This record gives sequence, structure tokens and C-alpha cells, in this order.
Amino acid sequence: MAQFFTEAAGVLLGHRTRSLLTILGLIVGVAAVIAISVLGKGMAGAVNGVLGSLDDHSFFIFPNARQGDFSRAAFDYRDVERARRLIPNIVVAFPAGNVPRIVTFGHHRARLAISDDTNVKLAAVPLLYGRYLSADEVATSAHVCVLTNLAYQRLFPEGGDPVGESVRFADRRYVVVGVEGRPTQGILPVNFGGDISIPYTTYEAEYLRSRPVLSARFIVADPDRMAETEKAVIAYFKVAKAGRSEYQTFDRRSFSTVIDGIFAGLTLVVAMIGAVSLLVAGIGIMNIMLVSVTERTREIGVRKAIGATRFQVLLQFFIEALLLSLTGCGIGLVLGLAIGALVDRFALVAISGVVPSIPWLQSVGIAVGFATLVTLVFGTYPAYRAARLDPIEALRYE
Repeated sequence: MAQFFTEAAGVLLGHRTRSLLTILGLIVGVAAVIAISVLGKGMAGAVNGVLGSLDDHSFFIFPNARQGDFSRAAFDYRDVERARRLIPNIVVAFPAGNVPRIVTFGHHRARLAISDDTNVKLAAVPLLYGRYLSADEVATSAHVCVLTNLAYQRLFPEGGDPVGESVRFADRRYVVVGVEGRPTQGILPVNFGGDISIPYTTYEAEYLRSRPVLSARFIVADPDRMAETEKAVIAYFKVAKAGRSEYQTFDRRSFSTVIDGIFAGLTLVVAMIGAVSLLVAGIGIMNIMLVSVTERTREIGVRKAIGATRFQVLLQFFIEALLLSLTGCGIGLVLGLAIGALVDRFALVAISGVVPSIPWLQSVGIAVGFATLVTLVFGTYPAYRAARLDPIEALRYE
């Protein structure tokens, strides 16, 4: 068997330019399909990084911006609390927002966004120091806070554990109970919180004071019932506003579904391009193999005359087609992985901060599948034709 591969490689290397041009379409098709599959994996990781502060149990509701005056759709704390009590599956609900304030610690001052939060953490960012808000602190409207890594760096540039220290903003002191670690989010400006989080009850008492808001966050018990819960919340607020306002929701799962749908469409388009390239490359391989059979007719006659069987001749030409397919798919595999990885590294990672894993198994499977298909469909006939040649007629061929 090794002799057949050696001879086939020698024949193909003897016609390098012809062999390369033959497999060019196969290279393009395989590279395109693999690159888009790698990018799809990278985009999934980017979505997770960008939406890292929104877990699968949370969703936001806010007025639909397409209505005439969406400010009329504003609601207050009591509306949100009433929705939590009336609608099943909701664990926590609170107005979402943030206010800019000058925050001081010692001689350090920084303008930071103060936001509200809850003690229910289903997918929390790892903490650098301390802990998150407790249920008692939320229930008693305590003056405590959790710093993001950005707030920590600006207020405590010397470093060290700030838990137990007090920061001051809006003429009140708040005790630091925790510091979040470095976020995975990159340069894309998507942030569902602020720089400093305080209990939502404290936020309502100190900053909202019954003023209307335009957004609320809901945390559900069963994420599988997220869609029906969102519909119920939208219906509740529409009724509360006597049907004069329109609302929409945003959650991690629906956003990911949209992104997955976009990449599914792109994958389909690229797959069609790959199929066309595969067809062109297959026809090219079959054409070159038929030319090779014609050029080597006398060689085939000599082989048969000295005892080569039909199967041995068929195997020789089949292996040549297989080597062409494997070479084209191998080059396409390397190019596809390189293109996808480079785009992930210099674009998606910069956006999301997440380094996605390369789908090695899927990529190798695509390349092997293409090589097998091309060899079986377009390499079998030339090999069969070579095996069927009559040795006497082949020896007479000029």
C-alpha cells in the first residue's frame, strides 16, 4: 500500500502547477466553510463576554422607542413592585438605572455611576475582595456598596483590601463590602450596571424618591419560562398605562438567539459557496485524472502485461485522487483556521475580552468529509476507467 502512495505522490509532484490549480477550488471552499465556523464559535464567546453582567435569569423592560413620546411610558417603583407580586416566576424586580456622582475616599475623587442592585446573584462576576450585598442589607436599605474594578482602581490607586472602608457620595457614607474582579468585557460599551452598586431599596429611597423611571430589571426563578414571564410583564405595564404605551424586553437568551440566527444564515451562504467550489474542484480533479489516464495509457498496458490486476490499477488512480483531495482540504483547513483565529484574535477578543476555543473537531470533520466526498464522487470514475483498459489496446496506444 505504501508503494501506491509513493508512486501517486511522485506523479502529482511531477506536475506541481497542474495539481495546485486543480485543487484551488477545493482550498477556497473548505477554507471559507471552516473560517465561518470558527468565527461563529468566536461570536458566541463574544456575546457571552459582552453580556457577562446579564445572566440567563434576568431581563429588562423599557419603553419601545418607536412610539411617539416614549417618556409617557415611564413607571415608578410601585408599578415594578406590584408586577413582582402579581406575576408568577418573578423572584426580584426593581427599577434599573444609575446616577452620576462625585465619589470621594480620602484625597481621591472620581465621577462614577451609582446603580442599584439586589442580593440575588445567579451569575456573578468573581470578586476580588469581600462579598456581594446581603438580603438583610437590601431589606433594611443599608448604606453599603460593591465597587467595580474600575471604581476600585480610581478610588484606591494604592491597592489593598478596601472592605470596611467608607466612600462618600451625595453627602452620605457607604461602607464597602466587596470589590469585583476584572471584567471579561472588552471595548464594546454594553454595561447593565454602574461603577458602584448599592441596594435597590437604598437607591429608591435616596435617589428615585418616587420619580418615574424608564427601565426595570426582573429576575426569574425558572429561565425556561422567561418568554411567558416577559409577555406577562409587558401586558401588565400596558394595562397600567391604559394601553397608551408600548414596551419591549431584552434578555441574554433572545439576544444570543438573534446572533446565532445571523451566523446560521451566514454559514448557509458560505456553505453554498463551499458547495459550488466543491463541485468545481471535483470536476477539475475528475478532468485531470481522466487526462492522466489518457497520458499513461501505455504505462497501464505495461503494468497489466506484467501481472497487475484491475484492482491494483484502480487503487493506484484512486489513491492519486485521494491525495489531491487530502492536499486541497488540508490546505483549506489550515487557511480556514488561520483566518478565523486571526479575526477572533484581533477583532472579537478586543470587543468582548473572551478568547474563544477553536472548534478543532468540527473543522477537521469538515475537511475530512469534503475530501472523502470529492474522492468518492469524482475520483472513482477515472480510476474505474483506467482499470477497465484492455492491456493489448493500451500497449498499442501512441
